[in-house]
Parts: sequence; structure tokens; C-alpha cells
Amino acid sequence: MSRIRLLSSRLANQIAAGEVVERPASVAKELLENSLDAGASRVEVEVESGGARLIRIRDDGIGIPSADMTLALARHATSKITSLEDLEEVGSLGFRGEALASIGSVSRLVLTSNNAEEGSEGCSAVCEGREMEVQIKPAAHPRGTTVEVRDLFFNTPARRKFLRTEKTEFGHLEEVLKRLALSRFDVAFNLRHNGKAVHSLKAATTLAEQGRRVASVCGPAFMEQAVVIESDASPYRLTGWVGLPTFSRSQADLQYFFVNGRIVRDKLVAHAIKQAYRDVLYHGRHPAFVLYLELDPALVDVNVHPTKHEVRFRDGRAVHNFLFSTLHRALADLRPGAEPGLADGTARPSVAVDGMAVDTATGEMRAQGALSWDVSRAGNAMSGGRAPLAVGPARVTEQLQGYAKLYGSNSPIPETPADIPPLGYALAQLKGIYILSENAFGLVLVDMHAAHERITYEGLKTSRAAEGVRSQPLLVPQSVAVSQREVSVAETHAELFRNLGMAVETGGEESLVIRSVPALLRDSDLEMLLRDVLADLVEYGSSERIEAHMDEILSTMACHGSVRANRRLTVPEMNALLRDMEETERSGQCNHGRPTWVQLGLEELDKLFLRGR
Repeated sequence: MSRIRLLSSRLANQIAAGEVVERPASVAKELLENSLDAGASRVEVEVESGGARLIRIRDDGIGIPSADMTLALARHATSKITSLEDLEEVGSLGFRGEALASIGSVSRLVLTSNNAEEGSEGCSAVCEGREMEVQIKPAAHPRGTTVEVRDLFFNTPARRKFLRTEKTEFGHLEEVLKRLALSRFDVAFNLRHNGKAVHSLKAATTLAEQGRRVASVCGPAFMEQAVVIESDASPYRLTGWVGLPTFSRSQADLQYFFVNGRIVRDKLVAHAIKQAYRDVLYHGRHPAFVLYLELDPALVDVNVHPTKHEVRFRDGRAVHNFLFSTLHRALADLRPGAEPGLADGTARPSVAVDGMAVDTATGEMRAQGALSWDVSRAGNAMSGGRAPLAVGPARVTEQLQGYAKLYGSNSPIPETPADIPPLGYALAQLKGIYILSENAFGLVLVDMHAAHERITYEGLKTSRAAEGVRSQPLLVPQSVAVSQREVSVAETHAELFRNLGMAVETGGEESLVIRSVPALLRDSDLEMLLRDVLADLVEYGSSERIEAHMDEILSTMACHGSVRANRRLTVPEMNALLRDMEETERSGQCNHGRPTWVQLGLEELDKLFLRGR
């Protein structure tokens, strides 16, 4: 090996570029974040050849004083932090002071800016990947900054050959702009590629405008099948949208999570959201969401990754529990007749859908839609301005009388469509599998086994919660060899194990002893279960594996205890099942995540028969 020596400025910058600049999208991310930190209200992005040939970003922020132009292109020079204490409460998106220097070392960069305090004069700085030789000269420019990056990796051919196709690179760059557009509704974004306009997003101030921006980024189908989340439990606040369980994806490609305005991909967050969907998501599917977590900047460390994609929470367990409980409750409250909206009852924003239907070919499952108790307005909208379809009085009277006999009470006869229950009244049974029901919107199809399975399952869970978890002592205690750290974790969470009916004691420095387990899990692989729970506790500070295993057994019991296919039900029995669905949590999906009902509105039925054409 040679003697130790200092690296040249150029080589040091190119090494730093390897951490910051992976592809054109990385350049766009750093420059866009600088624009937002500068207080821009409008950002224009122009790209050629996927960003490899040109990336030009222009904003109307505060601009850079001419005296600071040289420093702006120097390493470790920044206006966003001044002391170590600032790193503990970072409020800006970028702060390392390496982005422009790194980008300039591997491209031909022109920085032009005009600071508002300097009047109408501006200046530009040019850097072409050499020894950071910066040329400063006057330049006419309105208030704000323009950064032009040409010929990315022109002086590092080995890096350039690893770039993908133009379409792929532009796709990554477009995704960066989408994420920032979702994080800052108050900023207008424009994107052009090879001279063609791709996105033109106006600033969104109202909830309706924000909903339309989310729809333009994530697709109208997402907003049509999304639940508005708003939860505040100091010091945490969670807002945003989560897709209905039936609106799931084959890939985790529609998931946006922001912490204090910064998009992150965090294992703890992903685990909490996955657990919240555990009971309602079809296996192998992924939820869709756009969520915003706000907390004191001192409670989160954003300086743990060069590209700032990861964060570290001061109290990860508390964050995990807050996210899980908020989303779990929101999904549990979904049932026919419960219109997805804000926590205070405000309706969710309306989004225009241009005849778009959810297509399984795109990775999206067929959604059920939302049924509101106030059906008069929604019914008119779905039927193209016509009055909602009313249930025949004679049939309503007959069915309600049968329903009243079943429960031994007198039920009122609906006088208006608004009085009709969300799932309507049963018409018939098809092939002993499906219930056909008529409501104010049109036709409802119900999978009776799947629906009754969910009702039975929720009943079993409620009974377990009321009676508590019954524990069964092991005739021969089981010893499990673990690490010293896992022993410490088990001792710390001993109360958690006891509450779940599992007695775990320390057997030595590297061993644990299982003395009792929940009665439902007596035939399970106890050693594997304990190891999985300890792994969760080490990683996330909490675990739902024991409850999940018990729920799996209750789910199996519910499946065997539900009405089977080909069983003929009377009309009152079918109506009783529909009323139970309207009162049961998560009744939109069976225990395995499959839909339990589907609505066919008059508009859809008319299309089948070409009516109105």
C-alpha cells in the first residue's frame, strides 16, 4: 500500500457524488429540495433525454447573493445549519452542503440567481467538472434561482454506462417530482420532458384542491377509494389518505409516507401500516396510502443516511403504536353505510373521475365503493340526474314484516329512498352462493359465506376481548436458547407476555423458559413463535404476532362456523345477514381479505343494456 495522503478536491467531490448523485433523479431531488428550502412558490423543471442531457430547474425563491455564489458550489458550505444543535432539530430538506459541489464535479453546471435584496441584478456561476474552477459573471435573472445541469457523468464514463434507458431514468425523475408535489401542496410544479408538458400542478390550498392534486399524482381511482385520516395525539399528528382494503396493489408502488414534509421509507412505519391492514388485506397484496406524520423535529433524526431516505425516531415504539392504532381504528370503522371522511364527520373531498374503472390488469383490485346513509344526493349523481331507484312498497312491506318477525319487533316501513338501509333489502339468492339485494343505488351482490365469516370472526374476537386470554400451563416447560440481548428484551417486556397469556421466564444468561401459553396456541410451534416475537420487539419495540396467531385460529373457526355454499336462506334470513353486515366492523372483507359485497349502480346496469345511447 502507498503512503497516506490527502485526496484532491476533484476526487473528493466525485466520491461524495457517488453518495449523493446516483442518477438524474438524484440531481433533481437535491435541486428541488433546495428550491423548496428557498421558499419557492413555483418550480419549473425541464428535462431532456431522461435528465442525462439536461436538467433545468427554475424557482422564484429568495435567490443567492452574488457574494455567496462561489461558496454555493463549495463542499460543506450551507446556509441551513450553523451549529451541532441545529442538527438535532433539522427543519429543512437539505442541509449537508454537498449537493451542488457533488453535482458540479460530474456535470456541466450553470447556477444563475438573483437575490431579492440586491435589486434587479443577478449573476451566474459556471462549473464544468474540473478542479471546481468557478467562473462568476453578471447575468439577467428575475428573483429566484435557475440551476442547469448538462451532460451528467460526462467525465466519468464508468458511471454513465450504468444509466438505464431514457424512459426508465425519466420515470425515476418524475417520481421524485410527484413525491415533492405531495409533500408541498402550497407550491406549483411544472414538468416538461423533451419539450412536452408532462405535469402542470397548481398550488392547492383547500382540502378539495389537495384531493385533486393527490388524484392527479396517484390516479382518480385511489381518491375514489380512499379514507381520509386525521388523528392528533400529542406529540404526534397523522393526516392523509389510505386506500380501502379492496383497493390494493400487486406491488408496493403507491405508498407515500412523509415525516415533517420529508418522504421516507422506514421499516418501522412499513411494519405498523402492514399490521393495521393485517385483518383485511388479501394475501400477497399491498395497501395504498399517502400519509403525513408531524412531530417535534427534536424527536426524529433525519441525519442517518446520505440521501436522507431513512430516519430514526427517538421513541420508535410510541410512533409504531400511534400509527397502528390510528389506522387500525380507521379501517375497523369501514362498513356499509359509513362514508369515508374526516374524523370530525366532514365529507371527504370530491374528485372528478373521467369514466375510469378500476382494472385488475393495473394491479388494482375491484373496489366496493362507499355507501352513504344520505343516498338522495349520491343516488342522483350515480343515475345521471334521475331519481334514485326506489324499492317497491309491496315488497318492502312484505320483507320488513318478515324481518320484524325474525327479531320479534316492529320495524318502520321506509317512506323515502333515504330510509332504505345501505345494503338494501334482499330480492333472491343466486346458486346458493350470492344474495341479490336492491338499495337506493341499484343492485348489491353479497357473497353470503364471506360476509357471515367476517361477522362470526368479529364476534369471536369480541368474546375473546371480553373474557380475556385464557392461558394453559405446559406440562413440561419448554426451554429456548437465545442471545443475551433477547433475554434482556424478554425481561423488559414480561408484562406484555403475561397480558397475552404467555408466561416467559429467564432460564439463564442465554436461555428462556416458556411455562404457559394461550389455550388457542397449545399446538403451535412455541419456540418459533417466541423467536419471532422477540425479533419484533428488538426491531420495532412491539409485536402483534401472538394476537395474530390467535386471530388465525379464530378465523379458521369462523370459516367452519359460517353458512356454507348451497344453503338456501329465507328472505328474512338474508335481510338479517345484510343488517348484521351494516353493524359489523370490517364487514367489507372476509377474514382472508376478499370483498364481501359489490355495488352495481344504475349507470353500470344501463351500460350493460346500452340504455341511453
